Amino acid sequence: MTELPLVVGVDGSESSLTAVDWAVAEAARRGLTLRLVYASLWERYEGALPSGSRERPSEQVMAEHIVASAAERARHRAPDVRTTTAILPREAADALLQEGDEAFAVVTGARGRGPIKGLLLGSVGLSVAARAQCPVVVVRGDRAGLAGTHGRVLLGAGDPDTGGEAVRFALQEAEARGCVLDVVRAWRCPAPESADRPRHEQQAEEVLDALLRGVTAGPPGVRVQRTTLEGTARKVLLDRSAAADLVVIGARRRPSRFGLQLGRVAHTLLHHAQCPVAVVPHRV
Repeated sequence: MTELPLVVGVDGSESSLTAVDWAVAEAARRGLTLRLVYASLWERYEGALPSGSRERPSEQVMAEHIVASAAERARHRAPDVRTTTAILPREAADALLQEGDEAFAVVTGARGRGPIKGLLLGSVGLSVAARAQCPVVVVRGDRAGLAGTHGRVLLGAGDPDTGGEAVRFALQEAEARGCVLDVVRAWRCPAPESADRPRHEQQAEEVLDALLRGVTAGPPGVRVQRTTLEGTARKVLLDRSAAADLVVIGARRRPSRFGLQLGRVAHTLLHHAQCPVAVVPHRV
């Protein structure tokens, strides 16, 4: 069986180049082929060229330059990583979603080269993270998080019945990086002074037990550190991301691809985390 590639969306922006750099390192760690994809409906807004014209549309020339530059950048950083390229005449989000059907994962930058510069996360990255059927990594964060210097993969512990894929992905990441897997479950007590606080914390521990059942006997060399912390999952994981190289969270996927299928925790991390974020789907 052919190994699925690691797909990266490229558009010439600084954010997409950062995504390429991250993906090259990931492909080298995992032994994957890197597939660089540029997608645009340039044919629609460039207009048809005169019949018999040998001139190529300016958008096509730009696309070829962007893809070639990204491929050269990837080869320079990791000559042993096999790299392929594609220029697709489709909307970027739709193209990456389709590519994701036959991909190990899809990687995007945190911002594109669109006209709305103030967006914390570009519309393409958000749409792909919310709808893809494969893991999606949005590359964002501070210098330490992007460089992977913390030696820690952070897993947000979700529901045991939908979190299995996220656990497996996080374990594989920790093994490939040779680092700690930090599994965190947040909990809250509606009344801070209530005598029920120990019960809420115990329930969080039970969720971790169910989610991690059998994990301690997982890949050799992976040290699993489990923690329950009081607070909202959004705040707990966001704060914890400052000491992580990657945050992994699960996401439920309904059969239909229509609509964004992300919760508040995912939205917060995708917009504000201090390291790259992996959204791992669970089909329901």
